[in-house]
Amino acid sequence: MKQSQPFTLLKETVLPGESKTINMEIAKLHTMNKLRIPVIIEHSKYEGPVVLFTACLHGDEINGTEIIRQLIVNEINKPKTGTIICIPIINILGFVNQSRAFPDGRDLNRVFPGSKNGSLASRFAYYILTEIMPKVDYAIDFHAGGASRFNAPQIRIVPNNQDLKQLSTVFNAPFTLYSKNIAGSFRNSCDKLAVKMLLFEGGKSLDLNDKITEIAVEGTKRFLAHLEMLNTEKSVNTAVENTITISKSTWIRAKHSGMFHGKIEIGSWVKKGQLLATISDPYGKIERKMKATNNGYIINVNEAAIVYQGDAIFHISTEISHD
Repeated sequence: MKQSQPFTLLKETVLPGESKTINMEIAKLHTMNKLRIPVIIEHSKYEGPVVLFTACLHGDEINGTEIIRQLIVNEINKPKTGTIICIPIINILGFVNQSRAFPDGRDLNRVFPGSKNGSLASRFAYYILTEIMPKVDYAIDFHAGGASRFNAPQIRIVPNNQDLKQLSTVFNAPFTLYSKNIAGSFRNSCDKLAVKMLLFEGGKSLDLNDKITEIAVEGTKRFLAHLEMLNTEKSVNTAVENTITISKSTWIRAKHSGMFHGKIEIGSWVKKGQLLATISDPYGKIERKMKATNNGYIINVNEAAIVYQGDAIFHISTEISHD
């Protein structure tokens, strides 16, 4: 294997075989204290790709942070070849406040590519794209469902991209969901920079789920092994069923308001007309049934205790891809 050269990021140099944590400073708090975001770099002695793992783009999606923490604790982020960059918390202000958005009220995942002189969120986006992403070849961005919505573990990729499809197949989450890039999203900007990014969704906001974390960690190990970066001391679990690729899906919405009682396990295959939940009034008078509108997999459930008429409750597949 070819010996690697020193790696430079954020004006700091990391030598071959060296580990370094750099505090990324983008702004100051209103108290004038510097806002520091730890960036953890592991640079192998041998040449290879640069991979970035990010989480907590939305400050309340803390399960992604736990996934990256597990990668670090178990030294999965120490590559055999190449370089691995971990940013466990991007939206550190949202993380502290347990809030999805930035203090300026903006969704960081809707302001990319950002602006050098824009809002606080916009400046963060600009800094990440200009200072970090030009160094990156591959990335996995870890997310969770927002607003009480629990996502089945899934990889989201754009359709008709064979490179991403191959990487998603290697990661082998229970589900792969074809999803177009959204304007202003981190994923969309990475695509324009030719960074091969997988977006992982699993669990819900303000919640830690061991099963979701384990699935994500094992998928990441398979991803790194495919790139010939996984440390040879780390075993890879290949005894899992192949990912189910969903090309089209829809939401089943509540026809009534009331107290929600789910009856189906996330990730389940259901048949048209099957009971999914009941919605009741608080007084024991009325209980209405929610049924599946079609055959398909349930890939997201709104786990709110109280729902309103028109709320999106179940995300169900309508078409499975066999490509």
